[in-house]
Amino acid sequence: MYLTQEKKQELFENHGKAKSKEDTGSPEAQIALFSYRINHLTEHLKINKKDFSTRLGLLKLVGKRRRLLNYLQKTDIERYRAVLVDLNIRK
Repeated sequence: MYLTQEKKQELFENHGKAKSKEDTGSPEAQIALFSYRINHLTEHLKINKKDFSTRLGLLKLVGKRRRLLNYLQKTDIERYRAVLVDLNIRK
């Protein structure tokens, strides 16, 4: 499997708000997890161009990440900017 438990914990530890493995619910941690999954699915779709069910899942993930980014932008603009810089996401 492409996303192991260790990799998830590493993502949460590096990008979470509290910088701990237990911080799985903060917007920063969720956005980091979604970004990792989006990158993986994008690479998969470069190889498998006709995999439409994966494409639909990718579009749903992009929408979820976008909604979380909008929420973070409304609540705390500094955290939003830090996430954009940290994960190299462009609006």
